[in-house]
Amino acid sequence: MGTYNKGILGAFSGKVGTVVGANWRGKDVMRSLPKKTGRIATDKQEMQRLRFRTVANFLHDLRPVMGRYYGIAMGDKSKNNLATSYHMKEALVQIDDSVEILLNRVQITRGVLLGLQTPAVAAEAGGILKFSWTDNSGQGTAKATDRLLVAVYDPIIDKFETMEKVALRSALSASVTLPAPFVGSQVHCWASFVSEDDRLYSTSVYLGEIEAV
Repeated sequence: MGTYNKGILGAFSGKVGTVVGANWRGKDVMRSLPKKTGRIATDKQEMQRLRFRTVANFLHDLRPVMGRYYGIAMGDKSKNNLATSYHMKEALVQIDDSVEILLNRVQITRGVLLGLQTPAVAAEAGGILKFSWTDNSGQGTAKATDRLLVAVYDPIIDKFETMEKVALRSALSASVTLPAPFVGSQVHCWASFVSEDDRLYSTSVYLGEIEAV
């Protein structure tokens, strides 16, 4: 793939002959069309494709959050790229010819801000989850005004629900109401903090599995 300045034809998008034009991160880029091949993928290649497809599908609902609060983008590596790479390497286990996501190793956010101290979650009637923690404001870069971010995953419907700005770090607890389809399921929960100016964020903590009642 190459970048180019406005030439005789100027910028273009889509396929023209044997090349494809597009705009990527504010730059006009052009690449050649992929060559068709009759090669049959090896078992190793098929497994790698399965691993990538599994992670991509699992993280789909989290892309907006991860695109803002996962690591530090560097060069061609976006924050979503970093999240995909981590989960490919650290949150997958291969079982015979299939793969499985290790939910206790999933990270919703990843950063340097101090996270939740002694976190817990409890279920209440009506699809309510109550999160609690200890106020550790003043430690490191942690501030009382940091905002709680929560993610809940329902494996039955294979969906995430993310909720931002749920409460301040100083609040010590917060309640969220899950969508109706989540009620009655064993859901998995994560939580983290994001600074008031959105510049700092903690690495999410996995709070385990709980039945939404």
